[in-house]
Amino acid sequence: MSSQTSKYASSYRPIDLLAVAAAREVKDGDVVFAGTGLPMLAIMLAQKTHAPEAVCIYEAGSMDGRPIDLPTSVGDARCAHQASITAGLTETLYGQLHSGYVDLAFLGGAEIDKYGNVNTTVLGDYNAPTKRLTGSGGNPDINALARRTVFIMVQEKRRFKEAVDYIGSPGWRIKKWPGGEFVHKREVYGKFFYGGVEAVITNMAVFRFDKEGIMYLDTVHPGFTVEDVQANCGFDLNVGRVRGETAPPTEREMELLYQVIDPEGIFLL
Repeated sequence: MSSQTSKYASSYRPIDLLAVAAAREVKDGDVVFAGTGLPMLAIMLAQKTHAPEAVCIYEAGSMDGRPIDLPTSVGDARCAHQASITAGLTETLYGQLHSGYVDLAFLGGAEIDKYGNVNTTVLGDYNAPTKRLTGSGGNPDINALARRTVFIMVQEKRRFKEAVDYIGSPGWRIKKWPGGEFVHKREVYGKFFYGGVEAVITNMAVFRFDKEGIMYLDTVHPGFTVEDVQANCGFDLNVGRVRGETAPPTEREMELLYQVIDPEGIFLL
């Protein structure tokens, strides 16, 4: 399989680019906490390309598995194939995550602000919301205790806000009580500071955070412009550090996704 882009790779869809961009965030040897869907595609693709020694932890309890077929969820028995450990939620969250062993976590969210604070709980006032969402689940724990977090989200102005309606998963700058002023996460967490949001990947672009914990635009996906991204962002986005276009999937990455990882079309319908 060629490592160069080709006619096969040029026909990619947004979900393909999202999976590939997420996979590229995985470093060889990383312990990765992955959820159902795109994170599964990302970790399996990374393991079959540049990060063969990466270890995947699925929330339901399997660790370091190498599924033959793509699991349909984190609770699918296929997750446990060749796994080092098959335990349960307590072991993954407390035995591994809370013990500080997780290098990278893939998460999602309904809203995010320029500091990386994420909302998965309510829209509007918490006590009288206009809409109640699915809730945080393990999102706050995973985000707080993984050394690096990558959020995968839909790019919309209503989702990228100056201030989220409710902070469920703290970003790089959070309120310090009782004063309520925004300070760097390190100041609040103290000795329990592990790291923070590494990147946000959307259907339009990849975002990262500067040393002050403020989001900036890193790369723009092919087919979109910086102006498109800014128009779908509800705050004044730093676009001065754009490196160019997000690298599209290669032929090898596309073949792996469609012929090896998800030939049944479980997520790549």
